This record gives sequence, C-alpha cells and structure tokens, in this order.
Amino acid sequence: MTNVVALDEFDLRILTALQEDGRLGNEELAKRVNLSASQCSRRRIRLEEQGVLRRYRAEIDAALVGLNITVFTRITLATHTSDNARRFAELVRNLDCVLEAHSLTGDSDYLLKMVVRDLRALSTVINDGLLPHESVASVRSSVVLDTLKSSAPLPLSQVQMAPSD
Repeated sequence: MTNVVALDEFDLRILTALQEDGRLGNEELAKRVNLSASQCSRRRIRLEEQGVLRRYRAEIDAALVGLNITVFTRITLATHTSDNARRFAELVRNLDCVLEAHSLTGDSDYLLKMVVRDLRALSTVINDGLLPHESVASVRSSVVLDTLKSSAPLPLSQVQMAPSD
C-alpha cells in the first residue's frame, strides 16, 4: 500500500490549479493560490519530489489525429502464475495502443483501455498481438460508441487535509 502524502489547503490549491492548466508558470500559479512565488515554488518542488506531481504533458484529441476507436478489452490469463503475469505485463508494455492497463477482481484478470485508428487496426492488435500470446486465454472487447466524460481531474475535494500546525 502506498503511503499517503500529507497535504494542506495550499498544496490542494496548487494541485487543483495544475490539473486545470499544467502549463502555469510559477508567478501565475502563486497568484491563483494566494502564495508568494517563492513559497509556491518550494511547495511545487516538494510535491514533485514526493511523487504527487508525476509529470506534465499535453492532452491530445485522439480523433483529430486519426485515432478514432477507443476500446475496452477484458483479458483472462491462461494460467495464474507470477511468470505468466510477468509475460502478459511485458506484452502490454510493448503495445503502444494501450493507454491504461488494470489488474482486476472478478470474471477477468485485466482491463485494457486502447485507442486505435480503425477496426482493422483493432483486429490486428487482438488477432496478431493478444490472442496468440501464450499468457492469454481469452479476449473480450467493447468498442466505445460515445464518451460522456474523459480525463477528469482527480476529485481533490475528497482528499483529507493534514492537520494544520
């Protein structure tokens, strides 16, 4: 289990502002959270060092660059050994169309979120990549018809703040 980092009101303000716009410079961020630029910078650096702020990146519209199909794929492993799980994890890391991969409880072992150009590309990933792999027993996919909510910021209002001194 991961150790939870203690966050105060200012840390949460910084995180909220950066979730809205990761390009914020230190001066603008400091204004938004009502801190001095130096205090804000020290807090931002601490949040980065603690791993709370993991990276900054651009969000690209998949459809505008020709990646038109989002699919959720449930995978059941052939055997439930650590070696087989390791082989499957390696397979997933090498598939650049996989955006997310989650180990699950229930009927399936893994859930993959993938994005591909078209149905032919999806067929290739499933029939040439996933199904023939020795770690995989079954593959069940659901193509997304419409997305109601995507890339939502974390609900920081639910984070328990550290007691103030």
